[in-house]
Amino acid sequence: MVLSEIWIYPVKSLAGIRLTEAQVQEKGLQYDRRWMIVDQFGRFLTQREFPHMAMLEVAVRENSLLISNKLKPEENISVPFQPVTAEVMAVTVWDDEVEALTVSDEVDTWLSEQLEMVVKLVIMPETTERKADPRYAKNNENVSFADGFPFLLISQASLDDLNARLEEPIVMKRFRPNFVVTGTKPFAEDTWKSIQIGALSFDIVKPCARCVLTTIDPETAERGKEPLKTLATYRRVNNKILFGQNVVAKQHGLVRQGDEILLTE
Repeated sequence: MVLSEIWIYPVKSLAGIRLTEAQVQEKGLQYDRRWMIVDQFGRFLTQREFPHMAMLEVAVRENSLLISNKLKPEENISVPFQPVTAEVMAVTVWDDEVEALTVSDEVDTWLSEQLEMVVKLVIMPETTERKADPRYAKNNENVSFADGFPFLLISQASLDDLNARLEEPIVMKRFRPNFVVTGTKPFAEDTWKSIQIGALSFDIVKPCARCVLTTIDPETAERGKEPLKTLATYRRVNNKILFGQNVVAKQHGLVRQGDEILLTE
């Protein structure tokens, strides 16, 4: 089994970035979902309500992110890693309220124009603790602005199995994984408890329940009924549609595309 793809999503719910290597940290891969767009009340925004967020692409530069509009690439804004305004702000992501820092008035203005509503971009400082669900966490892990856990893993065979059932195949990007694995049978990851990627050990903690975000085409921001309609016919458990596995890291360090994956439990 091999790590075939590595993905990060620096700004929650904006487009992802495929990497050839990444640093594994407690809260997730380096830069993954450390930034988040919130409304004027500090509530998080996602493609679930605002599908056109999919049209905003992100690139990682030396000291900044670059956010651009996929449809108008000349429209872009630089987001400094070091916040300019740096005001402490209470923000809400699902049931959690945590402290974040505002980044830049200029960035807020640009994003507000793109999304046609008043928004702010915030960053999670290293000092902020947001605990993963204690029912599944292994070592009291903290998580970034990701939905629930630091990492998401999906096997390519699981997507291939789904695509064989769909009229039009979909891309892995719909499911926003961090790790894609090749060399398995479909849904083999459902049975794993612990794995090693390269030199680093990880625990598989719970299946990932999927939502309407998977029905948004990442290339066009158009919403359809698939893949949830088809997944519901064979991946529904306790009224949740499961696809992929949530993961926590037991060790921190570097993972690379092509790393061998060993099943340790």
